[in-house]
Formats: sequence, C-alpha cells, structure tokens
Amino acid sequence: MATQATARRKARNGFPFLRTAIALQTLTIFLQAVSSGLLMTTSYGEVLHSVGARVMYGASMLYVLAAVLAWKPGGGSPRPVLHASGFLALASVQVAVGMAHVPAVHLPLGVLMFGLSVLALARR
Repeated sequence: MATQATARRKARNGFPFLRTAIALQTLTIFLQAVSSGLLMTTSYGEVLHSVGARVMYGASMLYVLAAVLAWKPGGGSPRPVLHASGFLALASVQVAVGMAHVPAVHLPLGVLMFGLSVLALARR
C-alpha cells in the first residue's frame, strides 16, 4: 500500500514539465475567456482572441509533447498521452467551430475545455 502511494507521488511530482504544460494550457484557455469578453465589447478584442487561439493551440500541442516525454523516456503512464491527444482534438474542433462562427457550440466547448484542463491540472 505504501509502495503504491509512493509510486503515485513520484509519478505526480516526477514530471514538472507536464504539470507546467497543463498549467500553461489552463491559463491560455482562461485568457481566451477574457478575450472573448473583449471581443464583444472592444474593437481590438478580435485580434486578441485570434492571437490567443493560436497560443492556446500551441499550448495544447506542448501538453501532448510533455505527456509523450513523461511517458516514453520518463517511464510514466501512457494515460496522460491519451488525455493530451483528446484535448488537442477538442482544441482542433474549437478552432474550426470558432472560425466558422458557430457560438452555440464554440462557447460551451470552451467552458468544457477549461473545466477539463483545470481537472487535469488538479490531478497532476
């Protein structure tokens, strides 16, 4: 029992790059929510939201990279790779729906992505 707890603690704390990548992703999604408010109220909000979308997508790709590095060379679990890949798929859908201007899907998906990112951060 103590061995399992120690292994879980080591896996959780052993890959700070993975935790940092998840934190960066969570922060960029939060900033997207802020910039969406600016999008609706200011003239420069569209530029901020567009740039933020690229940064958020890059952060999602960084999360995949960090998960792969924690799994393969680091000897961690492959589960974060599946989570990161699923999140990158959601981010791809989010970008496509945003570019198509479908707010009925774009906004709830953004909330879902933020919640999942916070959950992933809390689990790490």
